[in-house]
Amino acid sequence: MLLDAGVVTRCRRRVHLESDPAMREVEKAPPDPGIEQRIADATEHRRFVAERLGRLLGDAWTEVPRELDAAERERLTVAAMNEGVRYISGAQLPLDRANGRRGAVDLLVRGRDGYLPVLVVRHKITDPGSGARTSPLTDPNPASARTDERFKVRSHSRDQLRLAHAVRMLEATGMGSAGATGGVIGVDADLVVWHDLRVPNWPGGRTALAEYDARFADRLAVASAAASGAEPLARPSRITECKGCPWWPTCERQLRTDRDVSLVVRGEDAVSLRAIGVSTVDELARLSPEALETLPLTVARTGDVVLLAKAWLRELPLVRRVRRLSVPRADVEVDVDMESYADSGAYMWGSWLSGADVGEEPGYRAFATWDPLPSDDEARSFAEFWSWFSSVRERALERGLTFRAYCYNELAENRWMLASAERFAGKPGVPPVAEVRAFIESDEWVDLFASVRDQFLCPNGKGLKVIAPSAGFAWRDPEASGENSMRWYRDAVGLDGAPPVAAQRDRILRYNEDDVRATWTIRRWMNSEAALAVPFAEDL
Repeated sequence: MLLDAGVVTRCRRRVHLESDPAMREVEKAPPDPGIEQRIADATEHRRFVAERLGRLLGDAWTEVPRELDAAERERLTVAAMNEGVRYISGAQLPLDRANGRRGAVDLLVRGRDGYLPVLVVRHKITDPGSGARTSPLTDPNPASARTDERFKVRSHSRDQLRLAHAVRMLEATGMGSAGATGGVIGVDADLVVWHDLRVPNWPGGRTALAEYDARFADRLAVASAAASGAEPLARPSRITECKGCPWWPTCERQLRTDRDVSLVVRGEDAVSLRAIGVSTVDELARLSPEALETLPLTVARTGDVVLLAKAWLRELPLVRRVRRLSVPRADVEVDVDMESYADSGAYMWGSWLSGADVGEEPGYRAFATWDPLPSDDEARSFAEFWSWFSSVRERALERGLTFRAYCYNELAENRWMLASAERFAGKPGVPPVAEVRAFIESDEWVDLFASVRDQFLCPNGKGLKVIAPSAGFAWRDPEASGENSMRWYRDAVGLDGAPPVAAQRDRILRYNEDDVRATWTIRRWMNSEAALAVPFAEDL
């Protein structure tokens, strides 16, 4: 039984199913397009970084061709290590049969006493601050690392656990460095952040290496039991990871047959409830709220879980927490929805104008760039959006009218408004960061998601695509989703080298328009008598 680094961050039940010979022919869910796209983007990023390192490091660098089979890649990796090559890209580490490990690493760096692993990832690895140990990409070696006063480490537990896996595999070869250290090159590909995996900075004072060892031993036991046909060590339970898991149909069938409590509460909350003998939704629905008060539930209101269970049993998509629903309104209203592409930028700001006349046609307008991100043209589209948005707001106030703008879950819009103002500071029309911050902290910026969260119980989730149908809204595109829009964007701008597809641009515009129309519809519905048809919690 040989396992790769991914198992330590993977659901225990998935590890069981992937290791059970009886499950090999079971039909799984089709690949999630968003996950597939992220994998493709990460692969392209690793290729880009490898080419850049090759140019920077010259004769000190060698690459193991990734298109070769694992055995040949391993042979070439070991030969390069024996030769003492300083930098080995695309390394396939020798199988560690004694400890059940297999795996590859993006880059091996020869240090003073052996090799260290370096990952290449397509996410940000630092934040503004100080304290990170970094070295420049021109010298990706821990010996050149210094405490960086510009950056602090952005926490990515998965990166550290993957490094720990590689460190253990290098130890087994006898050619690893004695120090449990590894590096990460992020999406900006400008430096290496170095992690000492022996530092006790994990919960409970654990080190990343100790956390990895415990998790890997557990997953190896789970996989071994599944492979041998022994009693399963992992039972299904719904968690966040289930959304994109190919095994979800298998687990969902069993969970629904068992009426498992995790269908209503997830993760550690389900574990806490099972610990007191509450394993099914039916048992949870019969529980008194007082019985929950001593449990360490993460649900904001512990009594909510009982009501959620009752709503789930009655197949109710929504339940009112309050007798009378309300959302702050204004004379002039703008619904806002941003479209971004991973961490590369925000390529579209869509809006829906409604309410009193301010000299603008009501309805939808979008501000977009179709230059592949990252691109300075993103500054132009954001500046045009902010200029239009600010002018509507100013004209409303000049005429003595109230103004409000709405979004659904402000985290994304806030992030990209602030990031755009910071990244493009000084460019024509781009507002100061302080101006953007003052607006998003004002009463004129309303997060409709918060209104839904505070006034409804939602057994099936609180996402816009889940809530809007209860308000009578439907998207025109049957495949409308944030994940799919990523794929449409790649086609729209020709990100894969193919000619840009104008039809996909139109598709994204329709999708974005429907998103802002959905928030407009929900807001009006919540302030109407029609919403009172939703059952009230106290009546359940």
